[in-house]
Amino acid sequence: MELMKHAILCVDDEADNVDALERLFRAKYQVLKATSGQEALKLLDQNRVTVIISDQRMPQMTGVEFLSKSLKSHPDAIRILLTGFADIEVVVEAINSGRIYRYVSKPWDPVDLVNAVDKAVERFELGQELVVKNQRLQEALEELQTLDQAKNQFMVLVNHELKTPLTAMLSFADLLAETKLDEDQQRFLSRIKQAAHRLQDMINDALELVSAETQQTKLDLKSLSTPTLFTREIITESIQQLATNRHVDFDFQIENQKVIGDERVLRNVLRRLLHNAAKFADKQTRVSIAGRSVAGGLYEVAITNLAKTSPKIDDHRVKQLLKPFTLNENSLNHSTGNGLGLSICHALLKLHHSQLRFAATGDEVQVSFQVSLDPEIVSTP
Repeated sequence: MELMKHAILCVDDEADNVDALERLFRAKYQVLKATSGQEALKLLDQNRVTVIISDQRMPQMTGVEFLSKSLKSHPDAIRILLTGFADIEVVVEAINSGRIYRYVSKPWDPVDLVNAVDKAVERFELGQELVVKNQRLQEALEELQTLDQAKNQFMVLVNHELKTPLTAMLSFADLLAETKLDEDQQRFLSRIKQAAHRLQDMINDALELVSAETQQTKLDLKSLSTPTLFTREIITESIQQLATNRHVDFDFQIENQKVIGDERVLRNVLRRLLHNAAKFADKQTRVSIAGRSVAGGLYEVAITNLAKTSPKIDDHRVKQLLKPFTLNENSLNHSTGNGLGLSICHALLKLHHSQLRFAATGDEVQVSFQVSLDPEIVSTP
């Protein structure tokens, strides 16, 4: 199928000049001709034009006046002004009111004029591509805004429609536990409560992730002491129990500095990472938690553990790890969980203008993140 030729409108009060322009361009372009500004405007009302070439010195309506009026119907067309006078005021007026692409002195050089038109057509095509891309970006933005609205609606739904009945289930389970139950009934009730608490954890995690991703989580940024922030006391009973069962020890090596961050959020991130480290480290090994200042006015926290069966960590693997609800028994050795821990950490760190970083060397696996040093304490290198 033959592509439609670009249309060029040539305007000059001298018919011979218009005919000469037609002969120059008709092999490559569709050429429209007019011998006055009024006639040219009528042609623009009836045709889609890519390039407009107009003489300046015309009776009744000058080239600048015509080009300025052509903006109304063809704002994207590329305009070229032909002038036989080296009049800078005319050129300036054409640029300001007619938005010309360039001007060509008469008598024109055919090669120069052809090149100018070819470049003008390229510019027009690039402009049209930009319009399409901007439209797609706008559509993508609207889609993202729709997704954000859906996430907000999801939070409302989960808070009301899931947490309310779940709270009732747990409350009645506690009441039932106070009654006289036989051994089987106690076992059944214990399993009900375990399942309900697991569902409650998953709901809370999902809400925390959505809240962070939609930037509804509000940070309380303060200057924090790293030995106090990243301390052994951050290890919860469940983390310690997991570590004890796997004979995993924790080794804290925290450089004393002041950082800017939300204490609750950063402790939450480290706690989740320690839980993962204890779960996936090889048995009878040590998990290292190191904190130190690095270049750029930043403080880095790195959690390193031994995991001989760990897969290679590349960009694709990182994206997979950070994807919510991603569980991979073969490569991550998951036994329990909902696949939200790393996603939550990454979303919370984004609020600190940071992110999770992964590295694997030999049999060591490391996950790290960086936060800003307090600028009043340490100057940026």
